[in-house]
Amino acid sequence: MNSPVYCRPAAYEGFRQELATLDAGRSLFRAACAIAWHEHPEADLDEAEAVVESLAATVESRVRSRSASALLAHLHDVLFEVYGLRGNSENYYDPANSYLPSVLRRRLGIPITLVLVYKRVAEQIGLVVHGVNAPGHFLAEVAGLAAEADLVAGGQPSPPKSEPMYVDPFFGGGLLNLEEVALRIAQTTGREPALPLQLSRATHRQWLDRMLNNLQAALAALGQQRDVCAMQELQMLL
Repeated sequence: MNSPVYCRPAAYEGFRQELATLDAGRSLFRAACAIAWHEHPEADLDEAEAVVESLAATVESRVRSRSASALLAHLHDVLFEVYGLRGNSENYYDPANSYLPSVLRRRLGIPITLVLVYKRVAEQIGLVVHGVNAPGHFLAEVAGLAAEADLVAGGQPSPPKSEPMYVDPFFGGGLLNLEEVALRIAQTTGREPALPLQLSRATHRQWLDRMLNNLQAALAALGQQRDVCAMQELQMLL
């Protein structure tokens, strides 16, 4: 195995070790945490996982129905109202928004890290969540929602089961159908997306690759070229 030239060895090795089991949601979460060890070697993986487990336990303590819609409603209340998870619109390009332990500590992030927190907590309570590679944005897709008559967070009726349900944690967990996703993409990028909108689920490797691309752009803007090279070394492991 080649040794990294720029990346802190603990970050490099921690990231590499998780790639063998990357299809598991826990390994995706742990690999994302390892990225942060390059700049924040003091970041505690056990502490990050404990935050996720505590949030999931809080959701579970409130649930009376095991329907997907009921779980979703409580998940959104705990994550976005109680815990206060939100997008950092004031300082979007701060590298801390891409470091998962920092996101959990500050409760601020960019779409791709917020969706990862959302996915990891949702998995703990039995929901199935996929990352979605939308143009200029990153969303969550929640699978297996119950009847459309059920209510979800904010009192909104869930859409028909045949249509995917998308969630935008950056904007407070808003629930979106395809038409609303197109409007959100236009809002965030300033460009109208091509219709009909084609959205693809992100593999876990694509997820990490996009996180590392985001970090490289943020670090380059700050003139931290050695750190950009460190992120490129992690990217080469993918």
